[in-house]
Amino acid sequence: MVTATIATMGVFGIDLGTTNSAIARIDADGRPEILIGMNGEQTVPSVVLFASATDHVVGEGARRQSRLDPEHVCTLVKRRMGDADWRFMAHGQSWSAPAVSSLILKSLAADAEFGGGGAVQRVVITVPAYFGDEERRATIQAGTYAGFDVAGVLSEPIAAALSYGFGRLDGSIDIGKGGGLRETVLVYDLGGGTFDATVIELSDRRIAVLAVEGDHQLGGADWDERIALHLSQQFCEANPDAEDPLDDSAGSQMLVLAAERAKRELGEADSTDVVISHDGARAVLTLTRSEMEAMTASLMRRTIDLTKACLAAAEQRGVHRVDRVLLVGGSSRMPMVARELKQELGLTGELRDPDLSVARGAALYGEKLEMERLVIADLVTRGRLRDGADLHDADPRDLEQSLDRVAASFGQPVSLVRRMLEIQVDTVVSRGFGVLALDTYNGLAASWLVHRNQTLPIRVRRSYGTVRADQDQIELTIIEQQGQAASTRPEDTKVLVEGRIRDIPAGYPAGSEVQVTFEMGFDGVLHVTAYHVDARMPLALSVQTGATLSQADVARELDQLQRTRRRAV
Repeated sequence: MVTATIATMGVFGIDLGTTNSAIARIDADGRPEILIGMNGEQTVPSVVLFASATDHVVGEGARRQSRLDPEHVCTLVKRRMGDADWRFMAHGQSWSAPAVSSLILKSLAADAEFGGGGAVQRVVITVPAYFGDEERRATIQAGTYAGFDVAGVLSEPIAAALSYGFGRLDGSIDIGKGGGLRETVLVYDLGGGTFDATVIELSDRRIAVLAVEGDHQLGGADWDERIALHLSQQFCEANPDAEDPLDDSAGSQMLVLAAERAKRELGEADSTDVVISHDGARAVLTLTRSEMEAMTASLMRRTIDLTKACLAAAEQRGVHRVDRVLLVGGSSRMPMVARELKQELGLTGELRDPDLSVARGAALYGEKLEMERLVIADLVTRGRLRDGADLHDADPRDLEQSLDRVAASFGQPVSLVRRMLEIQVDTVVSRGFGVLALDTYNGLAASWLVHRNQTLPIRVRRSYGTVRADQDQIELTIIEQQGQAASTRPEDTKVLVEGRIRDIPAGYPAGSEVQVTFEMGFDGVLHVTAYHVDARMPLALSVQTGATLSQADVARELDQLQRTRRRAV
């Protein structure tokens, strides 16, 4: 009998992409399914048109309008996540990146409900592996603005690996089965606006991220820009008296859309014709695949260099070869990707559901989180587990009984629930984190407590000394690594947050101990505490994102979101 204490609430997986987004859930058979929305497609363009101060359009309708009303169409907003200063201005209102992103998320939720998926309340949202702390917090902020309970953020390569592991039907490896099978996978993820290279080890009930590299300002949109520039030059040569389309916002949007279509067509054909009409002139331009590859070779080279760096970092951790290469992200379909990986690295890439695997993996991870939550709640409610304790602390017999109850509530076999709970996801940080401290020889310098590719979860403590006797306050500056190498120069770092321990009583000598503790969970969000040991004075810092606004700004944006209604086009 299913007890009333167990209430299931599905967790949806959302791939919040730079150019396209998707939403998935777990179906009645325990498999992830993509929910198809009102447009009949499995993905939705991550584009928002602000039709008026109270009207907006999301998706293909907004994308189509981008040529007619470019000033009020917001694209590639994911590249702005965590940017403290960026705002999109439309009809006298300003929108932060999380606020714009929340409109995309709400649209996906509406599509999911339209497609029979039910109301979306709890979600897992994916982020590029190379996203830092600010970008991850901004993504959570977007989910909060959309009215969701964000159960977690998950790196896109892990989501792809989850989808891949559950999707293998040939029995050669399954991350949920025993047998000691092990496979090392390189996930090459070239999306519309971000790139990640990640080495992941799949083994018995475990996914472990070993190394990550990436650039969240590199993606298919950069290919589109190069092609658009080429088309503009060709158009101007054919029509010397006409205005350059790039000098006009509507013309620029038209060129980018034409470039994107040409790129897709050149994935299947050796050449394509592009029709450009602007300023009363018209040109039919032929673009070949070899021309496109030549003009974007430096972009491709950047992804290869990052992939090599990722493989080198994995090698430092004892991984000397990869068994399989998964190509993820729509832009990985370009033939040059597989060819260059083969020529440069001797690796054969496999296209594994590149547009949808991330959303499916997020849904699987959400299901795991939900089952864990319900099992823990059931045990705590029955007095079989202390509140706040881990499932490993539960009596095995109590745990089995709880698994039976939760499986019944989900309508799934007990073996599936057990499999979900047993799967362990280990990941690493994509960047280093530290503090600014006075160095005896170099003055103010970066002191790194957390290093890139360090395994999560992390809890590290380091002691520092006060500068002078009777020091009445301590300033703490938390920094994040910029670039691939951790530099000690303050100008090479990014300041995340600053705080002070104030009003320290007199009487403590120079060099009095100050303990600084960094804690970071699997979601990659950083928590910092500082403690003046002798004075027994603590300081807890919540690392703010560039999108975490003042309370007045938050209230304004929430009110703005409530007043803005979605309109289908």
